[in-house]
Amino acid sequence: PADPFEDYTGPFYCREDERGLVCGFLPEAKNRNAWGALHGGALMTFADYALFMIACGMDANVNGVTMTMNSEFIDTAEPGRLLTARGEVVRAGGSTIFLRGLIDDDGRPVLTFSGTIRKFKPRG
Repeated sequence: PADPFEDYTGPFYCREDERGLVCGFLPEAKNRNAWGALHGGALMTFADYALFMIACGMDANVNGVTMTMNSEFIDTAEPGRLLTARGEVVRAGGSTIFLRGLIDDDGRPVLTFSGTIRKFKPRG
């Protein structure tokens, strides 16, 4: 389903390559903070998107919410440079998935993240 906040902040992208699932974000000027670097909130929004994509893969029919998300800022990021995110499922149960990942700028770590996704069935 469409997510207006992610569409405004991003757009974000996801695809599979030879290494698995990879998410992408090409930040724009609108994503800068007062000092011209990428705003931490934009990075965290991308991390949240990546967390869910890693949890559910390319299946747009899976419903869920982020229960927890932790992030550690490693370095600054700049608008106009492609950021990528990769991660892994640490443990998956029936409805709860634990994950971790990394956002980088051409191999330079920018942000690490971990979190928990709770899958649910939509209310009918």
